[in-house]
Amino acid sequence: MSLVPFVTCDLLDDHPDKDIQVVTPSLDGRFFKSYGARKTFGGQIVTVKCFEDNSRVKELLATDGTGKVLVVDGGASMRCALMGDMIAESAVKNHWNGVVIYGCVRDVDAIAELDLGVHALAAIPQKSHRKGIGEVDVNLYFGGVAFKSGDFIYADNNGIVVATEQLVNL
Repeated sequence: MSLVPFVTCDLLDDHPDKDIQVVTPSLDGRFFKSYGARKTFGGQIVTVKCFEDNSRVKELLATDGTGKVLVVDGGASMRCALMGDMIAESAVKNHWNGVVIYGCVRDVDAIAELDLGVHALAAIPQKSHRKGIGEVDVNLYFGGVAFKSGDFIYADNNGIVVATEQLVNL
């Protein structure tokens, strides 16, 4: 499934009257990197908050994600990955457009081959430990942006923007 092409810069320029937030790089140098084969992606947000436990990430990406992007607040942990190749493959199988992780991923060479948008802070080979902990559909805040399930996210190599309404047909 291919998405209607867009450029986040143009979304901002073309919709000056819309409520659009821009994820900003942090002062400590943390910024999102693209890891998936799909370099431009967007969709309706589904949120999950978890710290060093990817149980909910795995569960959600195993459900129908048509037109959706999972936004994961992993607390910016650099100690373990919240998604690897097997969970990313599940996301592709279940038609997710992308995943944005405020934390780490692993198996980056395999993820780079998958038709999935993936933005994360970094890569690390260490997997997380599943304890069944995490909250779904909660309001998240990182990168200077509020993420709410039901809002829309758009990402490309320029950055990530969030809007309360759909800006392009996906």
